[in-house]
Amino acid sequence: MPLMSRIRLCVLLLSLSFLLAVSAQAATYSLNGAFKQGGLVFGTVTPGSLVSLDATDIAVSKEGLFLLGFGRDHGVKSHLMITYPDGQQVSETLKIAKQNFKIQRIDGLPKKKVTPNPEAVKRIRADNAAVGRTRQVFTAQTWFASGFMQPVEGRISGVFGSQRILNGKPRSPHKGLDIAAPKGTLIKADGDGVISLVHPDMYLMGKCVMIDHGHGLQSIYIHMDDILVKEGQFVKKGDPVGKVGMTGRATGPHLHWGVSLKGIALDPQLLVK
Repeated sequence: MPLMSRIRLCVLLLSLSFLLAVSAQAATYSLNGAFKQGGLVFGTVTPGSLVSLDATDIAVSKEGLFLLGFGRDHGVKSHLMITYPDGQQVSETLKIAKQNFKIQRIDGLPKKKVTPNPEAVKRIRADNAAVGRTRQVFTAQTWFASGFMQPVEGRISGVFGSQRILNGKPRSPHKGLDIAAPKGTLIKADGDGVISLVHPDMYLMGKCVMIDHGHGLQSIYIHMDDILVKEGQFVKKGDPVGKVGMTGRATGPHLHWGVSLKGIALDPQLLVK
Protein backbone atom coordinates (compact mmCIF):
# COMPACT_ATOMS: atom_id res chain seq x y z
CA MET A 1 0.00 0.00 0.00
CA PRO A 2 1.41 3.44 -0.93
CA LEU A 3 2.59 5.59 1.97
CA MET A 4 -0.07 8.28 1.47
CA SER A 5 -2.84 5.68 1.42
CA ARG A 6 -1.55 4.19 4.66
CA ILE A 7 -1.45 7.66 6.23
CA ARG A 8 -5.03 8.37 5.13
CA LEU A 9 -6.16 5.01 6.55
CA CYS A 10 -4.48 5.70 9.90
CA VAL A 11 -6.07 9.15 10.07
CA LEU A 12 -9.49 7.64 9.28
CA LEU A 13 -9.12 4.94 11.95
CA LEU A 14 -7.99 7.49 14.53
CA SER A 15 -10.95 9.71 13.67
CA LEU A 16 -13.38 6.81 14.02
CA SER A 17 -11.83 5.81 17.35
CA PHE A 18 -12.14 9.38 18.62
CA LEU A 19 -15.80 9.64 17.56
CA LEU A 20 -16.62 6.30 19.18
CA ALA A 21 -14.87 7.35 22.39
CA VAL A 22 -16.75 10.68 22.47
CA SER A 23 -20.05 8.91 21.79
CA ALA A 24 -19.42 6.36 24.56
CA GLN A 25 -18.44 9.11 26.95
CA ALA A 26 -21.50 11.22 26.10
CA ALA A 27 -23.95 8.30 26.42
CA THR A 28 -24.15 8.24 30.22
CA TYR A 29 -26.78 8.41 32.92
CA SER A 30 -26.94 8.44 36.71
CA LEU A 31 -29.66 7.75 39.28
CA ASN A 32 -29.63 9.01 42.88
CA GLY A 33 -32.34 8.71 45.50
CA ALA A 34 -34.51 6.21 47.37
CA PHE A 35 -35.20 3.01 45.43
CA LYS A 36 -38.07 1.98 47.70
CA GLN A 37 -41.83 2.34 47.96
CA GLY A 38 -42.56 6.05 48.43
CA GLY A 39 -39.13 7.01 47.09
CA LEU A 40 -38.07 9.73 44.65
CA VAL A 41 -35.06 9.29 42.35
CA PHE A 42 -33.20 12.13 40.63
CA GLY A 43 -31.77 11.21 37.23
CA THR A 44 -29.29 12.77 34.81
CA VAL A 45 -28.77 11.66 31.24
CA THR A 46 -27.14 12.86 28.04
CA PRO A 47 -29.21 15.88 26.86
CA GLY A 48 -31.56 14.95 24.05
CA SER A 49 -32.11 11.41 25.31
CA LEU A 50 -35.49 9.72 25.73
CA VAL A 51 -36.37 8.05 29.03
CA SER A 52 -39.24 5.72 29.94
CA LEU A 53 -40.19 3.86 33.11
CA ASP A 54 -42.41 0.80 32.78
CA ALA A 55 -43.22 1.88 29.19
CA THR A 56 -44.34 5.36 30.35
CA ASP A 57 -42.45 8.35 28.93
CA ILE A 58 -40.54 10.43 31.48
CA ALA A 59 -39.94 14.16 30.94
CA VAL A 60 -36.27 15.04 30.44
CA SER A 61 -35.10 18.66 30.72
CA LYS A 62 -32.84 20.29 28.13
CA GLU A 63 -30.00 19.81 30.64
CA GLY A 64 -30.78 16.08 30.88
CA LEU A 65 -32.50 16.06 34.30
CA PHE A 66 -35.48 13.82 35.09
CA LEU A 67 -37.43 12.38 38.04
CA LEU A 68 -38.69 8.89 38.88
CA GLY A 69 -41.24 8.25 41.62
CA PHE A 70 -42.40 5.03 43.27
CA GLY A 71 -45.73 5.07 45.10
CA ARG A 72 -46.67 3.39 48.37
CA ASP A 73 -47.88 0.21 46.66
CA HIS A 74 -45.32 0.06 43.86
CA GLY A 75 -44.07 -3.39 42.89
CA VAL A 76 -40.58 -4.66 43.65
CA LYS A 77 -39.29 -4.01 40.14
CA SER A 78 -39.42 -1.29 37.48
CA HIS A 79 -38.05 -1.28 33.94
CA LEU A 80 -35.99 1.76 32.87
CA MET A 81 -35.30 2.36 29.17
CA ILE A 82 -33.00 5.09 27.84
CA THR A 83 -32.56 5.97 24.17
CA TYR A 84 -29.58 8.24 23.52
CA PRO A 85 -29.52 10.84 20.73
CA ASP A 86 -27.41 8.53 18.54
CA GLY A 87 -30.01 5.74 18.82
CA GLN A 88 -28.10 3.65 21.34
CA GLN A 89 -30.39 2.10 23.97
CA VAL A 90 -29.79 1.06 27.56
CA SER A 91 -32.22 -1.05 29.58
CA GLU A 92 -32.09 -1.56 33.34
CA THR A 93 -34.29 -3.35 35.83
CA LEU A 94 -34.59 -1.30 39.01
CA LYS A 95 -35.15 -3.11 42.29
CA ILE A 96 -37.68 -1.32 44.52
CA ALA A 97 -37.52 -2.16 48.23
CA LYS A 98 -40.78 -2.82 50.07
CA GLN A 99 -41.68 -0.83 53.18
CA ASN A 100 -43.67 -2.04 56.16
CA PHE A 101 -46.48 0.43 56.73
CA LYS A 102 -48.29 0.63 60.07
CA ILE A 103 -52.00 -0.29 60.14
CA GLN A 104 -54.15 0.83 63.07
CA ARG A 105 -57.64 -0.53 63.73
CA ILE A 106 -60.13 1.54 65.74
CA ASP A 107 -63.63 0.20 66.40
CA GLY A 108 -66.67 1.55 68.27
CA LEU A 109 -66.41 5.14 66.98
CA PRO A 110 -69.59 7.25 66.58
CA LYS A 111 -70.83 7.15 62.98
CA LYS A 112 -70.44 10.92 62.50
CA LYS A 113 -66.74 10.58 63.27
CA VAL A 114 -66.32 8.08 60.44
CA THR A 115 -68.89 9.21 57.84
CA PRO A 116 -69.21 13.01 57.30
CA ASN A 117 -72.62 14.53 56.57
CA PRO A 118 -73.60 15.35 52.93
CA GLU A 119 -72.64 19.01 53.22
CA ALA A 120 -69.20 18.12 54.55
CA VAL A 121 -68.75 15.50 51.81
CA LYS A 122 -69.50 18.15 49.18
CA ARG A 123 -66.82 20.45 50.58
CA ILE A 124 -64.29 17.63 50.94
CA ARG A 125 -64.77 16.59 47.33
CA ALA A 126 -64.30 20.17 46.09
CA ASP A 127 -61.14 20.55 48.19
CA ASN A 128 -59.72 17.26 46.98
CA ALA A 129 -60.47 18.19 43.38
CA ALA A 130 -58.54 21.48 43.72
CA VAL A 131 -55.53 19.69 45.21
CA GLY A 132 -55.77 16.93 42.60
CA ARG A 133 -55.76 19.40 39.71
CA THR A 134 -52.71 21.15 41.14
CA ARG A 135 -50.85 17.86 41.58
CA GLN A 136 -51.27 17.18 37.86
CA VAL A 137 -49.71 20.48 36.77
CA PHE A 138 -46.52 20.02 34.73
CA THR A 139 -43.90 22.77 34.61
CA ALA A 140 -40.76 22.32 32.50
CA GLN A 141 -38.51 24.16 34.98
CA THR A 142 -36.12 22.13 37.16
CA TRP A 143 -36.44 23.98 40.46
CA PHE A 144 -36.21 20.59 42.19
CA ALA A 145 -32.47 20.58 41.44
CA SER A 146 -31.95 22.90 44.43
CA GLY A 147 -32.51 19.95 46.79
CA PHE A 148 -34.86 19.75 49.76
CA MET A 149 -35.05 20.45 53.47
CA GLN A 150 -37.58 19.65 56.21
CA PRO A 151 -39.91 22.67 56.37
CA VAL A 152 -40.23 22.76 60.17
CA GLU A 153 -38.49 21.11 63.10
CA GLY A 154 -40.52 19.09 65.59
CA ARG A 155 -41.65 15.68 66.76
CA ILE A 156 -42.74 13.27 64.02
CA SER A 157 -46.33 12.42 64.96
CA GLY A 158 -47.44 10.68 61.77
CA VAL A 159 -45.57 8.90 59.00
CA PHE A 160 -46.14 8.31 55.31
CA GLY A 161 -48.10 5.23 54.26
CA SER A 162 -49.73 4.42 57.60
CA GLN A 163 -53.41 3.50 57.46
CA ARG A 164 -56.35 3.51 59.85
CA ILE A 165 -59.31 1.13 59.68
CA LEU A 166 -62.25 2.84 61.41
CA ASN A 167 -65.19 0.66 62.39
CA GLY A 168 -63.98 -1.90 59.86
CA LYS A 169 -63.77 0.64 57.01
CA PRO A 170 -60.26 1.24 55.58
CA ARG A 171 -59.30 4.90 55.30
CA SER A 172 -56.91 6.20 52.66
CA PRO A 173 -53.24 5.68 53.58
CA HIS A 174 -51.51 8.71 55.08
CA LYS A 175 -50.00 10.68 52.22
CA GLY A 176 -47.44 12.73 54.10
CA LEU A 177 -45.44 13.39 57.23
CA ASP A 178 -46.93 14.99 60.35
CA ILE A 179 -44.54 17.21 62.31
CA ALA A 180 -45.81 18.40 65.70
CA ALA A 181 -44.62 21.88 66.70
CA PRO A 182 -45.97 24.80 68.78
CA LYS A 183 -48.66 26.93 67.17
CA GLY A 184 -47.09 29.84 65.32
CA THR A 185 -43.80 28.07 64.54
CA LEU A 186 -42.44 29.33 61.22
CA ILE A 187 -42.80 26.98 58.24
CA LYS A 188 -40.20 27.24 55.46
CA ALA A 189 -40.24 26.26 51.79
CA ASP A 190 -38.84 22.75 51.43
CA GLY A 191 -37.28 23.63 48.05
CA ASP A 192 -37.26 26.17 45.24
CA GLY A 193 -40.51 26.59 43.33
CA VAL A 194 -43.66 28.56 42.60
CA ILE A 195 -46.66 28.71 44.94
CA SER A 196 -49.22 26.73 42.96
CA LEU A 197 -52.17 26.77 45.38
CA VAL A 198 -53.28 28.81 48.39
CA HIS A 199 -56.55 27.97 50.15
CA PRO A 200 -57.68 29.70 53.36
CA ASP A 201 -60.25 27.18 54.60
CA MET A 202 -60.46 23.57 53.46
CA TYR A 203 -62.84 21.34 55.42
CA LEU A 204 -60.30 18.70 56.46
CA MET A 205 -57.03 20.40 55.57
CA GLY A 206 -57.69 23.91 56.86
CA LYS A 207 -55.25 26.53 55.57
CA CYS A 208 -53.35 24.93 52.70
CA VAL A 209 -50.36 25.85 50.51
CA MET A 210 -48.80 23.96 47.61
CA ILE A 211 -45.43 24.49 45.88
CA ASP A 212 -44.62 23.49 42.30
CA HIS A 213 -40.98 22.30 42.06
CA GLY A 214 -41.14 21.44 38.34
CA HIS A 215 -41.69 18.27 36.29
CA GLY A 216 -44.87 17.44 38.21
CA LEU A 217 -43.21 17.47 41.64
CA GLN A 218 -45.48 19.24 44.14
CA SER A 219 -45.31 19.68 47.91
CA ILE A 220 -48.25 20.51 50.16
CA TYR A 221 -48.58 22.04 53.64
CA ILE A 222 -51.85 21.75 55.54
CA HIS A 223 -53.43 22.65 58.93
CA MET A 224 -51.52 25.97 58.91
CA ASP A 225 -52.40 28.80 61.29
CA ASP A 226 -51.23 31.55 58.94
CA ILE A 227 -50.23 31.78 55.27
CA LEU A 228 -47.39 34.11 54.27
CA VAL A 229 -47.32 33.61 50.48
CA LYS A 230 -49.54 34.15 47.45
CA GLU A 231 -50.27 32.02 44.39
CA GLY A 232 -47.73 32.57 41.62
CA GLN A 233 -45.02 33.76 44.02
CA PHE A 234 -41.55 32.24 43.57
CA VAL A 235 -39.90 30.97 46.75
CA LYS A 236 -36.39 29.76 47.48
CA LYS A 237 -35.61 26.84 49.76
CA GLY A 238 -35.85 28.13 53.34
CA ASP A 239 -38.12 31.11 52.59
CA PRO A 240 -41.04 31.64 55.04
CA VAL A 241 -44.29 30.08 53.80
CA GLY A 242 -46.57 30.13 56.82
CA LYS A 243 -47.00 29.18 60.47
CA VAL A 244 -47.90 25.93 62.22
CA GLY A 245 -51.50 25.59 63.33
CA MET A 246 -54.36 23.13 63.73
CA THR A 247 -56.93 24.37 61.21
CA GLY A 248 -59.23 21.89 59.51
CA ARG A 249 -59.57 18.49 61.18
CA ALA A 250 -56.55 18.37 63.48
CA THR A 251 -56.27 17.32 67.13
CA GLY A 252 -53.20 19.44 67.87
CA PRO A 253 -50.83 21.94 66.27
CA HIS A 254 -48.73 20.30 63.60
CA LEU A 255 -47.71 20.54 59.96
CA HIS A 256 -48.80 17.88 57.51
CA TRP A 257 -46.10 17.92 54.82
CA GLY A 258 -46.78 15.98 51.64
CA VAL A 259 -44.89 15.45 48.38
CA SER A 260 -46.22 14.03 45.10
CA LEU A 261 -44.94 13.38 41.59
CA LYS A 262 -47.61 13.65 38.88
CA GLY A 263 -50.25 12.93 41.49
CA ILE A 264 -48.47 9.95 43.07
CA ALA A 265 -47.87 10.51 46.80
CA LEU A 266 -44.26 10.03 47.94
CA ASP A 267 -42.57 9.81 51.34
CA PRO A 268 -41.24 13.29 52.32
CA GLN A 269 -38.81 11.80 54.85
CA LEU A 270 -36.91 10.10 52.04
CA LEU A 271 -36.23 13.50 50.43
CA VAL A 272 -34.22 14.78 53.36
CA LYS A 273 -32.42 11.64 54.55
